[in-house]
Amino acid sequence: MTTDITPELVLKAYAYGVFPMAKSRGDTDVFWVQPKLRGVLPLDDFHVPRSLRKRLRQGTFTVTIDTCFNAVMAGCAEATDIRSDTWINDRIIQLFNALHDAKLAHSVEVWKDGELAGGLYGLAMGGAFFGESMFSRETDASKVALCHLVGMLKRGGFALLDTQFITEHLKRFGTIEISQQEYLVQLSSALTRQGLFEGPLSQGDLEAVLLSQRKTQIS
Repeated sequence: MTTDITPELVLKAYAYGVFPMAKSRGDTDVFWVQPKLRGVLPLDDFHVPRSLRKRLRQGTFTVTIDTCFNAVMAGCAEATDIRSDTWINDRIIQLFNALHDAKLAHSVEVWKDGELAGGLYGLAMGGAFFGESMFSRETDASKVALCHLVGMLKRGGFALLDTQFITEHLKRFGTIEISQQEYLVQLSSALTRQGLFEGPLSQGDLEAVLLSQRKTQIS
C-alpha cells in the first residue's frame, strides 16, 4: 500500500490493467488492484431494459458532462442506505480531480429540477474508458447516465468500457466477466485507438444509437 501516488503513475498503471482503491472512505492509504477476472461492458451488446427506454423518452432528467466533476465524485463517495462505505477516499478524489483538470477523467451528470440526481465518472485513455463509480439520488438516474455514456463512447469511437468488477446491476446491461489475459489483449488494442469523449447526446442521437444496437442484435 502507498500514499505516494501521482496522476502520472495512475495513467501508467491503467495502461497495464491496474487501478487504485482504498479500503474505506476514511482510510488515508491507497493500494493497487489487478483482478484475475475483469468486468467489461461490450459496447455493441449494451442492453437497455424496456422500462428504462420509456424513462429516457419521458425526458425526466437533463444530462450534462464535465460540469461538476468533484460533485459527482462526492456523490459516488457518500454513504447510502444500501452502501454504508465506499472505496473512494480523499486521495482518490484528489488524484481524479487532477486527471479531470488534465481532461482525462470525465463525469456524466444527471439533473432533475435543477438538482444533481445522479451520475458517474471514469477515465478515458485512447479508445478505452475505465468506469470508476456511479450514484443515484433519484430512481434510474445512474442508469440514465450509463446509457448516455455508452452512446457517447460508441459515437466517439471507443472500443472498451471497463467496469472493473461485475455486479448484478451491471449484468442487466450486458456486462460480462473475462480473464485478465483476455482483458489485457482488449486493453492493448483499445489503447492504439483515439476515442473522442464529447457530449452530451441529444434525445434523438441517443435513441438512434440504442435503436441501431437493437436492430443489429435482432439481425
